[in-house]
Amino acid sequence: MAKVDSLKWPAALSTISFGVRIGVRANNSEYLDQVLACLPPGWKPSSSSNVERIYSVVAGARRINRIYCDGTEIAKSRDLKRMLDALESELQLFVAEYAPRRVFIHAGVVGWRGKAIIIPGRSYSGKTTLVKEFVQAGATYYSDEYAVLDSKGLVHPYPRTLGVRETDAFDQTKHTIESLGGVVGRKPLPVGMVIVSQFKKKAKWRPQRLSAGQGTLALLANAVGVRREPELTLAALQQLAPGAEILKGNRGEAKPMVDSILRNWDR
Repeated sequence: MAKVDSLKWPAALSTISFGVRIGVRANNSEYLDQVLACLPPGWKPSSSSNVERIYSVVAGARRINRIYCDGTEIAKSRDLKRMLDALESELQLFVAEYAPRRVFIHAGVVGWRGKAIIIPGRSYSGKTTLVKEFVQAGATYYSDEYAVLDSKGLVHPYPRTLGVRETDAFDQTKHTIESLGGVVGRKPLPVGMVIVSQFKKKAKWRPQRLSAGQGTLALLANAVGVRREPELTLAALQQLAPGAEILKGNRGEAKPMVDSILRNWDR
């Protein structure tokens, strides 16, 4: 357990997110708001200076910025935006792995008619593109990064700003859901559908249905903390899979696929 010493830093704060205590600090007070924006959605200030990990952002000589995790340098660059993007990924992955009583799956999530649609996949898998298309078609936004499950298999909101890659480049453009005409979900939802898809140019969406066991394996492959909490992870996935429709197939452009899914939802 580390301790945040605010006396030695012009900007420092203890926070708690999904039950994980994190300290963040910067040697330039102007950076603190940008650092806090990297934390997972729903974080809160903590009254305790005891934290599980401390992240430090240091603006150094010759405009070289550095990020430290518990005193170990993990990133260095003159590009502050890229540094903060790296910090955001690191912070959110740490919380996803160590959050007690929650299972985090790399996935996009939207809500439709009282049920969650989960789109498992890692970075560059196209899940954000699908989430954006669902939201613009009227679905409720839950997440473009993690499906957060409880022990009953319900999906909780993780409404971070939508990060869209306009090209194949590394950098993302951040969009608020409101700017896309969407609405952010507030209540946990049971899972109605899991979509396992891979982009293939000019492909038509003709999915096959998978069994609950096959769906569990697809989600397990994207589970963050399965090595630390295998029993909790399996229990949560086994709760959701039997009640969900599991679809797998190649897809082309996102819009025709999304239109097809929503049009045929009641069937």
